[in-house]
Amino acid sequence: MVLKHLKTILFTCLTLSLINCKKAQNSSESITLKEVYKDDFLIGTALNTKQIIGEISEKEASLIKKQFNSITAENMMKSMHIQPNKGEFSFDISDKFVELGTKNDMFILAHNLIWHSQLPKWVNGIKDSTELKDFMQNHITKLAGRYKGKIGGWDVVNEALNDDGTLRKSIFYNLLGDQYLVDAFKLAEKADPNAELYYNDYSMCVPSKRDGAIKLVKMLQENGAKIDGIGMQGHWGLTRPTLDEIENSIVKFSSLGVKVMITELDVTVLPSPWENAGADINKRAENSDRMNPYKDGLPEEIQEQLAQRYKNIFKLFLKHKDKIDRVTFWGVNDEQSWKNNWPVEGRSDYTLLFDRNNNPKKAYYEILSLKSR
Repeated sequence: MVLKHLKTILFTCLTLSLINCKKAQNSSESITLKEVYKDDFLIGTALNTKQIIGEISEKEASLIKKQFNSITAENMMKSMHIQPNKGEFSFDISDKFVELGTKNDMFILAHNLIWHSQLPKWVNGIKDSTELKDFMQNHITKLAGRYKGKIGGWDVVNEALNDDGTLRKSIFYNLLGDQYLVDAFKLAEKADPNAELYYNDYSMCVPSKRDGAIKLVKMLQENGAKIDGIGMQGHWGLTRPTLDEIENSIVKFSSLGVKVMITELDVTVLPSPWENAGADINKRAENSDRMNPYKDGLPEEIQEQLAQRYKNIFKLFLKHKDKIDRVTFWGVNDEQSWKNNWPVEGRSDYTLLFDRNNNPKKAYYEILSLKSR
């Protein structure tokens, strides 16, 4: 009889234990990035065309909606896709992008209006300043105006600076001088007065480039152009830039009276061919075993380093949550990451919080843990 009662007690304890474990698991799975950080800053991701039009698994589609409250069009709102031929606009994908964000009550970040790269061939062939001004006015008015009142913010100008802080000698600068920056922001404001307007660039922790960006923002402000924020692209590595370098830029940009966005966040675990990799898509290097060491998967030691790097970065973001308005990852999962093909084509990188099967990595849980204490 005693043995029978003992078995019953043990069975009951085991059952309760399993139930509690299941509850804990379900509770953990119900916690998402956007929920955990809802009182701190928006959590965003960049979407590619397949993700926008729904040619992805249910698991991936669900992940996007559950984890993020802001979306950015990775490529499909750039001018080469929107206006491939003069006067011929293609809005099919961008319409679907805006519909997706609106349907799911997400902050929609439109990227971008003016960029020296990924221009249509016909724009690169322009030699006359008046014709280039006409392109800017027509393109910005049509694109930003189409989504008036639906877009949360626009990256108005993208990557206009060299790493030394000087203005890039792009087709816009060469034909229009720095006035093109003022014109772009004023045209964007006119087309969509309520949207926030941003300047976005990489290597913003490099002191010379940071100083150039500060000068650029002040120039826009002095010329009566509306600028609401600065996007600091987070194409970073396991050790660089340092947390101090990131923090210095956040503080200095915030002192200008603008919001700070951490944009295009991904952390490469792979070696760089250069000391300062930046994010200039025109720079390339050849593949080799040394440049692609983790073809068969990421060793646990490196996985741990990645997790700790993300954890430390987000600790810093939380410290400055009064200055940071949004943190956007440059992609949903490792398969999507552009770093698989830049600066070396055909590598296997592991830059994001979700693996190639859309499963959360250790870095994801480390970021969540900062808010679960």
